[in-house]
Amino acid sequence: MRRLLTFLALAVSMAVSCTAKAPVATIRPSDVPDSVYVGGQMFHVQGLAIDREKGYMYFSFTSQFFKTDLQGNILASIDRVQGHLGAMTLSPVDGRVYASLECKDDEIGANISKKLEVKQIDRASSVFYIAIIDVDKLTRLGMDPEKDGVMTTVCVKEACADYQFNDPVDHRFACSGIDGVTFGPAIGHKAGKAIKKWYLYVAYGVYGDNNRSDNDYNVLLRYDVSDWARYETPVVFGEVHTNGPEAPADKYFVYTGNTTWGVQNMAYDSFTNRIYLAVYKGKKPQYPNYDLFAVDCSVKPFKAPLQGVDYFTSKVPQLTLAKDGLYDEASGTYGWHFKWGSTGLCSIGGGWWIISEKGKNKVDKTNSCNARLYHWTGNSEVPFE
Repeated sequence: MRRLLTFLALAVSMAVSCTAKAPVATIRPSDVPDSVYVGGQMFHVQGLAIDREKGYMYFSFTSQFFKTDLQGNILASIDRVQGHLGAMTLSPVDGRVYASLECKDDEIGANISKKLEVKQIDRASSVFYIAIIDVDKLTRLGMDPEKDGVMTTVCVKEACADYQFNDPVDHRFACSGIDGVTFGPAIGHKAGKAIKKWYLYVAYGVYGDNNRSDNDYNVLLRYDVSDWARYETPVVFGEVHTNGPEAPADKYFVYTGNTTWGVQNMAYDSFTNRIYLAVYKGKKPQYPNYDLFAVDCSVKPFKAPLQGVDYFTSKVPQLTLAKDGLYDEASGTYGWHFKWGSTGLCSIGGGWWIISEKGKNKVDKTNSCNARLYHWTGNSEVPFE
């Protein structure tokens, strides 16, 4: 009897392991080049997106936004962005680009202010937005978000509140702002089913302080943006606003272990039905410190307290990591070691991806992005190649 039970347990374990693995990529798409290169920029690349139907790519380089063709020729740009323009995603509903935008007082904000030679914002005025860029209106180089009406912003009040929080800890949940963004279905969506409604997911930036434990989670906010027209506010340079929804539809926590600055880029992939989280890996020795995680969108959220977060004891909705990749038994986390993705991650379907490889010119110190075509391998050691 004991042997039978052992055999059944092993069989179930193997079945779970097999079903957790994602399928490998399909035939290579013929309309996407092997790479698209953009260089010569002051700041490093933060995110990218592609519109295959129209034949354009979009890049954020912290204070600039570029529209290119699929050969890397810059067709149009926004050269005066107030703050830190980060990760981006193309809306499958309205075709506009949604990007994270931070206007804040910490070391990131100070570095940007110094390079742009503008006054640094103070903490009381620090604010976080989703910048909505009407890419169809981008028709020439040097367009201005204030004068040309190509960008509106919506305040992410939830992140602002956690960033400003200072009692009994500074920055609740170690919130340093926002960064990764993606459109995806509701959590619990079953693979293969049509997506009836798309939601915007926004990930927190997270301080990587080794002396606190609330940063062992990453935080994802879910928004229904179908009514955001009432919040969209034109850009007025030098001013900030707080027009935005009072709260997200949901606030999720993902136990990943420590990261440095949280989720840098995020992408929903319908091929595997997962939201991939690309991070700057953490530095706590008790964790494997993966570069890449994946949330299993087919598993509904569960409620539980946050481990090691004494100042916040409520049960909160949490998401489940896909049981794929490398597994660390001590922390119970799954993930991958993968060098790229933190500066740009974009699923294009069928197991194919556009992934940013950032670079720096050693002579003039300018920054570049080589957006390369990768395919999903299903290999725990080398997830993309």
